[in-house]
Amino acid sequence: IRGKLKRLAEREQMRGSHHGPVRAQINRKQVLTDSFMQLQHLKPAELRGRLTIQFSGEEGIDAGGVSREWYMLLARDMFNPDKALFELSPSGDGAYQPFGNSGINETHLAYFKFIGRIIGKAVYDGYLVDAHFTRPFYKHMLNIPLNYDDMEAFDPDYHKSLVYMLEHPLEESGLDYLTMSATADYFGMETVVDLIPDGRDVSVTDDNKLEYVNLVAAHRMTNAIKEQIAAFTEGFNDIVPHEIISILNPSELELLISGTPEIDIDDLKNNTEYTGYTTSAPQVRWFWEVVKDLSEEDRARLLMFVTGTSKVPLDGFKALQGISGPQRFQIHKAYGGGQRLCSAHTCFNQLDLPEYNTKEELKDRLLFAIREGSEGFGFG
Repeated sequence: IRGKLKRLAEREQMRGSHHGPVRAQINRKQVLTDSFMQLQHLKPAELRGRLTIQFSGEEGIDAGGVSREWYMLLARDMFNPDKALFELSPSGDGAYQPFGNSGINETHLAYFKFIGRIIGKAVYDGYLVDAHFTRPFYKHMLNIPLNYDDMEAFDPDYHKSLVYMLEHPLEESGLDYLTMSATADYFGMETVVDLIPDGRDVSVTDDNKLEYVNLVAAHRMTNAIKEQIAAFTEGFNDIVPHEIISILNPSELELLISGTPEIDIDDLKNNTEYTGYTTSAPQVRWFWEVVKDLSEEDRARLLMFVTGTSKVPLDGFKALQGISGPQRFQIHKAYGGGQRLCSAHTCFNQLDLPEYNTKEELKDRLLFAIREGSEGFGFG
């Protein structure tokens, strides 16, 4: 990816597309607003050029350090709840998604496009940004279709209720009143959204409930925030063309934007709980031996696979969050034989580890799961 971006920069230089340096003077107390007002009018080619930041009232010369701090402050400001642009995912993993009611700010789509450009600018210039989004959001950026399993990382409680609905008769579960519609909440005012034409007049039955589940999941993860997603993605692709990142999966895109975290394996091991295994079980010993030998990228993939994000808690793994608050890293014995792949439940920070017969078999299955098994599986 870095090589492709370098070649893009070289082509633009040969065409004379790069412009002179752009200077911006930013007030620390309103980083996002000031940056937006001064930079949002620039053309993509101008924004891909050199950008020099100076904070108002400060003498610091931007040799890279000031820009790094600007990106850090900008990420903090764009996730500020007072800006009403992003909200924390209900999953408790510290990842963000567009706020469905961001339209309270009439310029919200311009802001989403601008933020997309700035994240793209950071990637283009090789800076890392402390911006962690939900798995569905990365999939949208990559144009990867969402599937039903993505709801578990998006809203675990809601995912659980939909699974229960699919596995039990509607009458038995008291859900036989549902229609092919959903409700949208706009600051306390509820409105009905049809999932199909005149959906509010079409009853959900045991025959069509799978269609309902797929439609309502798509509404929650896509349709309700599709304008925000489109604006952000358009801005990002203004700076980093889609074809450059199209080979990535969501985990790799997060690492490209936010970097490989420094993962303290001893801290992770000391804050892990076991179900079905003891710390002396061969599979547990092999697991930690394999993890200690992993590259930083694969360690980050493992963390993403099990917890939903590669972000390391500021206070270490004792502060790892789950669906209901603090939730330590979990390793559960998965029954059914060693032919199974490892699987995970991100809302519980839980790795299901089959009873493999050898360390080599465990390593092969684990690496395949964290490198290739991050796309999820939906209901057919």
